[in-house]
Amino acid sequence: MISDGAQTLMNIYEQDLDANAANFVPLSPISMLRRAAMVYGDKPAVCYGDRSLSWREVFARSVNVAAALNARGIGKGDTVAIISANIPEMFEAHYAIPMAGAVLNAINIRLDAATIAFILEHAEAKMLLVDKEFGPVTEEALMLMSRQPAVIHIDDATYDEGWLLGEESYEALVNQCPVASEPLNALDASAYLPADEWDAIALNYTSGTTGNPKGVVYHHRGAYLNAVSNALTWDMGEHPVYLWTLPMFHCNGWCFPWTLAVNAGTSICLRQVRDDAVYEAIGRFGVTHFCGAPVVLNTLLNAPDSLKQLVTKPIKTMTAGAAPPAAIIQGMQEQGVDVTHVYGLTETYGPVTLCAWRDDLWGGLDASAQSSLKARQGVGGQMLEGLMVANPETLEPVPQDSVTIGEVMMRGNNVMKGYLKNPTATEESFAGGWFHSGDLAVWGEDGYIQIKDRSKDIIISGGENISSIEIEDLLFKHPAILEAAVVAKTDEKWGETPCAFVSLKAGESVSGDEVIGYCRDHLARFKVPKNVVFTELPKTSTGKVQKFALREMAEAL
Repeated sequence: MISDGAQTLMNIYEQDLDANAANFVPLSPISMLRRAAMVYGDKPAVCYGDRSLSWREVFARSVNVAAALNARGIGKGDTVAIISANIPEMFEAHYAIPMAGAVLNAINIRLDAATIAFILEHAEAKMLLVDKEFGPVTEEALMLMSRQPAVIHIDDATYDEGWLLGEESYEALVNQCPVASEPLNALDASAYLPADEWDAIALNYTSGTTGNPKGVVYHHRGAYLNAVSNALTWDMGEHPVYLWTLPMFHCNGWCFPWTLAVNAGTSICLRQVRDDAVYEAIGRFGVTHFCGAPVVLNTLLNAPDSLKQLVTKPIKTMTAGAAPPAAIIQGMQEQGVDVTHVYGLTETYGPVTLCAWRDDLWGGLDASAQSSLKARQGVGGQMLEGLMVANPETLEPVPQDSVTIGEVMMRGNNVMKGYLKNPTATEESFAGGWFHSGDLAVWGEDGYIQIKDRSKDIIISGGENISSIEIEDLLFKHPAILEAAVVAKTDEKWGETPCAFVSLKAGESVSGDEVIGYCRDHLARFKVPKNVVFTELPKTSTGKVQKFALREMAEAL
């Protein structure tokens, strides 16, 4: 019950104190681009080989593309998809498409044609931008669709393979409606911003636990706050030089395309992440920061010493995915690369926790002990409002004893709006007012969490989620296979890889290589099992496959 005094106080502070254009502007990363162009317009925003674009040029090109989309009837609530490597056009799409009021759907370039077709149809994409490297698989996907979006090709003169789809080019969009020729208006703070910060800004698909991926919807407010959180978490300062080893399609590059406008940094784009390309970019551009899965760090650790010598000053790296082995963290630290371990999901805009370093507590420990501590998932980031490890049924937090296992749960503005066209999954994931991650962890006395297992059997390989059920469904379609189960197997390079356990039908014969070849013909390469074991599947009394037993068998291989 509210007392009379409290009620009077509430009325006082609510009376005639309303939100208006002077005191309330929707939060959106679009405003960050506008500021970077106004204040640091001449500074480089994107470098790709010998090509360089300033912040003023990125702003102008993005505004022009947004105007072209609007001229074609694309606006609020419409989906514009893109399949592209980490090149300048992919970076610009993170601004141009939301500027038009539309929703950016950056599609995983490693997916097979059938999955790409499903995503485009489920998202009801009105337009698709296609980097020519992915022209072949995209063309195959379009042939599977009953209704195709308008297709715009992205030509990269430095890349000779693939082919161009669609009669129009991305550059034609840039030049179609040159509205950005006018000077930036410093007085119009609301230019190009959404009417409501709750409006959708991006759509990202996660494999979840089923073959058909789920569409995760981001809003402008969450993207803005996570972009700022990145800069704070990493203490990036002004004008960092950021190397794109993390795919921009992955949780919108963990929101770093927008972070780089917060601090007017420079994005160094790479089409392919190879050890020589990474180290040469570090030496050429003076890279200060980069992100990537543990597999990327492991690749760099095993590079020739001649390449490692190109690192001449301290660099910071942020890693997430399958928990990085302490040895990888230690190796990078010894190379002069400071590692920040973070954790999150597609549903949380990427990383929302970090293993915040406590030098006052751990500075005196040896390198091995420090690396083990850094391998934990840590504590909530600055913009995450709640983090706990709890019983998934009762929501009762587990003891902070580093032993009791519970489910990781979060709440805050950087949690998704929900799953597109899937109210049941959305409701389940938000049960009790918390986002249920599905990841199982322990909680330490110091408040740091450490993941122990994945309740949904997701396999994380090279930073990418792989659904075990999707692979199992395919294996069951093989004419010689009676039963199949897929689990994660630890892999030094990729973190985890799929390991398939199969039993054959009576009288049938097939080799492990043949099973792998069958999977390769129907799945994206990173989803193909690396190991195939022929055995009778262990089951419970009710007939459920005992995957914990299979995991033990996989690790023993």
